Amino acid sequence: MLLCLCISLLLLLLSVPVVHSAYPTFNDDVLGLIVFKAGLIDPQSKLVSWNEDDDTPCNWLGVNCDPLSHRVTGLALDGFSLSGHVGRGLLRLQFLQSLSLSNNNLTGPINPDLPRLGGLRFVDFSHNSLSGSVPDGFFQQCGSLSYVSFAGNQLTGELPVSLSSCLTLTQLNLSSNQLSGELPSGLWNLRSLQSLDLSYNYFEGEIPLGVSNLYDLRSISLSNNRFAGELPGDIGSCSLLRLVDFSGNSFSGRVPETLQKLNSCTYLRLGRNSLTGFVPGWIGELRSLESLDLSANRLSGRVPNSIGSLDQLKELNLSTNQLTGGLPESISNCPNLVSLDVSSNRLTGNVPQWLFKTGSALQQLQVLDLSSNVFSGEIPSNLGSRSSILVLNMSRNQLFGPIPPSVGGLTMAHEVDLSSNLLSGSIPSEIGGATSLLELRLNHNSLTGNIPADIQKCSPLTALILSENNLTGQVPAAMANLSSLQFVDLSSNNFTGSLPKDLTNLSHLLSFNVSHNSLEGELPVGGFFNIISPSSISDNPSLCGAAVNRSCPSVHPKPIVLNPNSPNSSQSPSAAASNLSHRKIVLSISALIAIGAAAFITLGVIAVTLLNIHVRSSMSRNPPAVTFSAADDYSCSPSTDPNYGKLVMFSGDADFVAGAQALLNKDCEIGRGGFGIVYKTSLRDGRSVAIKKLTVSSLTKSQDDFEREVRNLGKARHFNLVALEGYYWTPSLHLLIYEHISSGNLYKHLHDDSNCLTWRQRFGIVLGMARGLAHLHQMKIIHYNLKSSNVLIDECGEAKVGDYGLARLLPALDRCVLSGKIQSALGYMAPEFACKTVKITEKCDVYGFGVLVLEVVTGKRPVEYMEDDVVVLSDMVRGALEDGRVEECVDEKLKGNFPAEEAIPLVKLGLICASQVPSNRPDMEEVINILELIQCPADGGQEVG
Repeated sequence: MLLCLCISLLLLLLSVPVVHSAYPTFNDDVLGLIVFKAGLIDPQSKLVSWNEDDDTPCNWLGVNCDPLSHRVTGLALDGFSLSGHVGRGLLRLQFLQSLSLSNNNLTGPINPDLPRLGGLRFVDFSHNSLSGSVPDGFFQQCGSLSYVSFAGNQLTGELPVSLSSCLTLTQLNLSSNQLSGELPSGLWNLRSLQSLDLSYNYFEGEIPLGVSNLYDLRSISLSNNRFAGELPGDIGSCSLLRLVDFSGNSFSGRVPETLQKLNSCTYLRLGRNSLTGFVPGWIGELRSLESLDLSANRLSGRVPNSIGSLDQLKELNLSTNQLTGGLPESISNCPNLVSLDVSSNRLTGNVPQWLFKTGSALQQLQVLDLSSNVFSGEIPSNLGSRSSILVLNMSRNQLFGPIPPSVGGLTMAHEVDLSSNLLSGSIPSEIGGATSLLELRLNHNSLTGNIPADIQKCSPLTALILSENNLTGQVPAAMANLSSLQFVDLSSNNFTGSLPKDLTNLSHLLSFNVSHNSLEGELPVGGFFNIISPSSISDNPSLCGAAVNRSCPSVHPKPIVLNPNSPNSSQSPSAAASNLSHRKIVLSISALIAIGAAAFITLGVIAVTLLNIHVRSSMSRNPPAVTFSAADDYSCSPSTDPNYGKLVMFSGDADFVAGAQALLNKDCEIGRGGFGIVYKTSLRDGRSVAIKKLTVSSLTKSQDDFEREVRNLGKARHFNLVALEGYYWTPSLHLLIYEHISSGNLYKHLHDDSNCLTWRQRFGIVLGMARGLAHLHQMKIIHYNLKSSNVLIDECGEAKVGDYGLARLLPALDRCVLSGKIQSALGYMAPEFACKTVKITEKCDVYGFGVLVLEVVTGKRPVEYMEDDVVVLSDMVRGALEDGRVEECVDEKLKGNFPAEEAIPLVKLGLICASQVPSNRPDMEEVINILELIQCPADGGQEVG
């Protein structure tokens, strides 16, 4: 109480205008900071040293003071996990020069009065959750502001016109927000500006002329917006520019010639636009260039020779254009080149020998991507001389001839992809020298011979894709030593013999395809092979085992046949005849028993079928009547007549407009799931409801137990859960009544081409799912069936988790049924379901949630079946994260309009939740805390699209 009174008094004091005295009160700083602290939540007690009884705050954590005046000049609380709002207490700090509160979770609007602190020069509120527009007043009184960063927040609206009056500004970073509209032409009046970053917003329109006024500009990034028109032609006058990033927009026209004046430019990124024309020959004059990205445009013509003059160049990306001709040999003069990507063009000719020439300047080359062109000829025999290569991709060309043995010299390569060519000959045994390989893709060629046993030396290998070749021989037992293997595709070859039994030791296997071969014998038993898909082993007529539904012939010793006429028989002829007669009698009795049992079973099946027909006929003539009366908190039917059903509504009206028989009308059907059919109908009070008619009623509990469990589920009320409104019960018909959500499910919104969820909507959906699941877990309810089709999206874009807790109604379900019926969507199932000794807990839901997070971020299904491969989403994303390519995994529909600072932590959270080990997964309350720290909004109010 005393603390509250103190804070109230301080707030009252703050409302009094500050009068500057010739004798400043040092306690002003203490006062202001204590009031500022009162508006914060400090979960890690970082501000515990801030004591209101101190005479000066100069010893407080994060506070910097002038050594002479002892007045506060700097406040640096970056990464303190603070939440709350930025209160007016800071306005007491009249000598404040630097204010840095980045990487927290501060909310609310920007305080427009902060620049009134006349000495304030540095303001960094980046990576918080500030919302609202950038206030016009903030820049109207910007005083001596030099550095302003509000990057990574939730700011909306247009740039204020008053920004042009902030003439002292040298650095402005408003990236990764939701700012929109056109750029004000007054922006180019900021003649002191050195760095401008407006990337990852929704700005649109053309770039106004006048950027040439910014003589001191060193860095400009307008990437990942919606700008159109031509690139600003006067940008070449900004001669000090080192970074130019206009990628991820809709710019058209040619590359402006004035860019050739940028002699200091090190990063030129114009990718993912609609630029036309040629790659300009003058590009070689930009001798300081380290990164040149012209990818994903409509550029044509040849790659200019002048690129060879860029001796500082590290990254060259010309992919996804319409370039023709060959690669100029002058590129070999770029000694610092690390990545060369010319994929998805129309380049022709042989693969250049100089790329792999010993002693050439390309000693640092790590990524070489020539895929999806029209290169022909043989792969250079000195391929392995480029030992620095990490990624080699020559797929989808017209290369022929053998794979050179020197491929074993790629000792550091993680990925080698030579697929979809015309390669012949055998896989060289020297491949075992590529001991760092993670992925080897040689599919869709004309390779012959065996898989070399030396493949086992590539111990890190996770993907071995050799499908659609003419490979022969047996699958080598040495493959069982590749303990990291996850994806194996040997389909459409001529493999013979049996599969090695030790393949069951490959504990990380997710896909193993040997279909369309000539394999024989029994499939390995155990591990992944117990759940292998029949399609992965199809078209091997001599394979046997449970997965192919073909019994393997038993191997028994040959029976001893006694010839009663043989003189060496140990039995007399009469004894042998007696034994033979006895066996015939036993066989006859056994046969009779089997025939009788079969007849009994057949009669039983017929009787049950006739009984079902009779029951259905009776129900169609006399559908169960629904009566009800208000009782206690529920509306229900008190009838005990078995011909009548019992309808219970947890609130409101308890009758259907058209009666229960309307539910049987196929015109009302809106969906089908693992447990039954879903209908839409209306109650007499006007509410639309969704009715799930359970088709597994034979597995449900007794009426009393069923009703008890349903009522418990009905109490699980939460904004992010689909409300269970009631139920209907007869011995043969069980209905669950839910609120009706009209905007469809998450699966439709993610995978329907007509929809495009924004980044903010996606994060809001993730946060909503987390909150709904956390509430279920608080009530000790396990969902069991989490997948994108069971997450509904309401008209405001909010996520509502549905179909929860159905397993509680079905005690007869064992894990096999759960795996097959409840977890009907492949990819969401936690690995515990495959292990009978591991308890099913809430952590199973956390696993499914993790997969859902990755599905929301990437827009890809948990398991994608490609032409030559099966891609498991979590593994694809994990690999991209390890390679530093996680941003490439974000849904292409977003076209770069997402904040990487938020996307990457979200992907990491998804991978942690989808950990194979249950104890490594956080609980849902922890997930919510992490999501809030990631500082993304839960804004579901935007339009989908």
